[in-house]
Amino acid sequence: MIVPNVSLSCERCPGGGGAGGGGGTGTAATDAYEGVSGSLPAPSLSPTGHLVVAVCLGFIGTFGFLSNLLVLTLFCRYRALRTPMNLLLVSISASDLLVSVLGTPFSFAASTQGRWLIGRAGCVWYGFVNACLGIVSLISLAVLSYERYCTMVAPTIADGRDYRPILGGICFSWLYSLAWTVPPLLGWSRYGPEGPGTTCSVDWSTQTANNISYIVCLFAFCLVLPFSVILYSYGKLLHAIRQVRSSVVARRREQRVLVMVVTMVVCYLVCWLPYGVAALLATFGSRDLLTPEATITPSLLAKFSTVINPFIYIFMNKQL
Repeated sequence: MIVPNVSLSCERCPGGGGAGGGGGTGTAATDAYEGVSGSLPAPSLSPTGHLVVAVCLGFIGTFGFLSNLLVLTLFCRYRALRTPMNLLLVSISASDLLVSVLGTPFSFAASTQGRWLIGRAGCVWYGFVNACLGIVSLISLAVLSYERYCTMVAPTIADGRDYRPILGGICFSWLYSLAWTVPPLLGWSRYGPEGPGTTCSVDWSTQTANNISYIVCLFAFCLVLPFSVILYSYGKLLHAIRQVRSSVVARRREQRVLVMVVTMVVCYLVCWLPYGVAALLATFGSRDLLTPEATITPSLLAKFSTVINPFIYIFMNKQL
């Protein structure tokens, strides 16, 4: 969510510049963003606000990195966990770990200084990486829900040693995400600063046909479509569980796995729904509708999904 564009000319820069009035100048903020998207976020957070955001990002980055690294270590160490279905969980953990390594440290550093620190190329790179990895997680959840449904309703077809369908699903998730996050690099929409100017993302607020068409397609094919697959698959899966007449142990096992995956999806959507709502408001609402606080909070919640997901895998999957 990018706040209204203003000129990069220092005569029109806000008093606190990109540092939110806390140790930064309009010139410094201009230098940090020069050429990013032709805009400078205004106004910014207060110094206290930037400090709070930095603390939150420090927590998210540290625990996201450690917890996802733990999950990947467990899967590598214990052969019993290397099942085809669990590879999808590995893919999600890998994408979350990459966010903690390639994204969060830069927004954390920017928040400590109250301004973006690595220039235009860094902003575009940050926006692309975080958008790509976020979509990978959502598409992977859709693939996981569909594979889980297929395994339940057709257990004789599902082969616990056949990795090809799952590997195909993982490749599809990453390639699908790339297909939707590369276009802004080529001119269909763009990546630029968002919120108080310490993070970057898709340009949500430029109300041109080029930008709006991309955002509409992005929401339709990267949020609504995969979420529809998730709802369909789990709806059918719940119905199948009620119809299964097998041993009590088998039914409890399947229900436990279902609860784990559904909880994972719900937590993911809780983290991302505020971001989606704020993005829509920024795209189709008035330019002064969202404050810097209203834009940075959903962004923090979205990043918090990298912390929540590993705990779901560890504490709800009794295999671990």
